[in-house]
Amino acid sequence: MNTATNPVTVLGLGQMGHALAAAFLRAGHPTTVWNRTLAKADDLVAQGATLAATPADATGLVVICVSDHHAVRSVLDALGDAGRAVVNLTSVTPTHAREFATKVNQRGAYLDGGILAVPDAVGTADAALVLSGPRAVYDEHEATLATLGAGLHVGDDPGLSATHEQAGLLLMWSMLNGFLNGAAILGASGVPAAASVPFAKMMIDSVADWLPRYADQIDRGTYPADDGTIDTHLVSMANVVEESEALGVPTELSGLIKALAERASAAGHGGSGYPALVEQFGKS
Repeated sequence: MNTATNPVTVLGLGQMGHALAAAFLRAGHPTTVWNRTLAKADDLVAQGATLAATPADATGLVVICVSDHHAVRSVLDALGDAGRAVVNLTSVTPTHAREFATKVNQRGAYLDGGILAVPDAVGTADAALVLSGPRAVYDEHEATLATLGAGLHVGDDPGLSATHEQAGLLLMWSMLNGFLNGAAILGASGVPAAASVPFAKMMIDSVADWLPRYADQIDRGTYPADDGTIDTHLVSMANVVEESEALGVPTELSGLIKALAERASAAGHGGSGYPALVEQFGKS
């Protein structure tokens, strides 16, 4: 089936919403667009999009990408009671996603999702979507959504995509903050950040290779010290904090990492492998 004939509507034309609409247009989908500030649609209309006066004028698969959960709720109210398939790609909490699913599923069908891409990558092989909601609804619209990026369905519970997105964002922020903190240490030592990139990539690749084994240990609740103990890591953590202080680099991040490891050690995991730290993240 030629899915490019499937009509879609994009509600919300911020930087990401605009990229979504442009990707649908490039793929040949009849595309309707709407935004509170109608002028944001001008270039998309020039490319062939149809401008909707209100969200209620949406046709086909409805994709929502607005600022926050308040805006999503407002858009859903404006859509009315007509039965529609709605995909929300706005970043929301799992609780909000379940609320929206209950509202939409009374008449239509709802999927919640997150976009794993920067706007410029939407519609390319570098983009991916994490989606949750009824599998049958995902299967029905999978080919159309693949216009935006590779899809990953993570469960029927509509809140699961937001849960996965939050976990992924924490991973992203932690990696980026670690790189930036390291760049500050390098800069204070007279080393340009660019010089560290090859080594940083090697470290990221190495850590990525550890994740399947670490995840298995977390799921089993056992943390063998097959690649070093937490107490061994603590020695290096103390070195990072000491050197940061000597260089005048703030220690909020490195000090927090060390404090978490100290708590794990005090709880009896000094001889355990690094994944035992998961218990500290799960405690108040």
